[in-house]
Amino acid sequence: MKKILVTGGCGYIGSHTIVDLIENGFDVVSVDNNTRSNPRILEGVEKITGKKVKNYKVDLCNFDDTFAIFQENPDIAGIVHFAAYKAVGESVELPLMYFENNLMSLINLLKCVQEFSIKYFVFSSSCTVYGNPDEIPVTELTPPKAAESPYGYTKQMGEQIINEFSKAADVRCLLLRYFNPVGAHPTALIGELPIGRPANLVPAITQTAIGKLPQMIVHGNDYPTRDGSCIRDYIHVCDIAHAHTLGLSFLLNGKATKKCEVFNLGTGNGVTVLEAIGAFEKVSGLKLNYTIGPRRPGDVIAIYANNDLVKKQLGWIPQYSLDDMMSTAWKWEQKLKVDERFYNGKFSELN
Repeated sequence: MKKILVTGGCGYIGSHTIVDLIENGFDVVSVDNNTRSNPRILEGVEKITGKKVKNYKVDLCNFDDTFAIFQENPDIAGIVHFAAYKAVGESVELPLMYFENNLMSLINLLKCVQEFSIKYFVFSSSCTVYGNPDEIPVTELTPPKAAESPYGYTKQMGEQIINEFSKAADVRCLLLRYFNPVGAHPTALIGELPIGRPANLVPAITQTAIGKLPQMIVHGNDYPTRDGSCIRDYIHVCDIAHAHTLGLSFLLNGKATKKCEVFNLGTGNGVTVLEAIGAFEKVSGLKLNYTIGPRRPGDVIAIYANNDLVKKQLGWIPQYSLDDMMSTAWKWEQKLKVDERFYNGKFSELN
């Protein structure tokens, strides 16, 4: 079994990717400082896979501590790098914190890649690198425009750093540009755990529906879209996770023709915020309490993917529908509500 280091392994996409990697024969270790994640999520991973995953509680901005992980695990074959701050609005308010955290952690990892001759590196990028595109759907060749937030700039800069690094190092890299990951594992043993008030749409919907939030705000209904709300490409987190497994296999099997490859990870379908709310109301049978508020700084108007390249190169086909995304997210939220100790942050064993 090839050993893969997953950074941000206790996070939302990281934990789902660990499950998918284990289920496809990989050995996995995690690094996550748990400042924005819950270490107990790995108990859910263990219940799904039957494997206990070791997590190093390390801040990747600390080079010596990061280096020590590789010293202890000289057999790491590849890295999947998720660990980063990711709230668009917060990045607008605290840009220096985002630049320091997201870029220093990446640079420290790449120093270790070079020092320990790691051959494969997969980077968690984002559709925010496209900014407000002139045309949609966007392809991997769509020229990036100015990012709409410091978070988006950290992804653009991260891609540039990796591109230049790959030219000088004996490493194959993959840049996976996610669109909007949503949903939860069908077992409801792992899912999204936002810290504080959720910045993303679906946890805001489910927390409002279950009563944790009194009301949800739709940020703007005056955009030039079919119903005035922003358009996004929502994709199930398990589909995103599986793309990382396919991507690593693609690199390990020598199928990459470039030192640094880029793939969009989206369904190819643009869904408005109001349409997403409608889908949730349909699968849950509930009427959501929401109001229209002002536009939010950093939000792009509309973006969704052309995913032809990833389908062709990786054989990746999204398996989950929008209804599946909403129903699994709702099942996870209901699970959290049952386990009040977990739900309130007083973490207990996952049932």
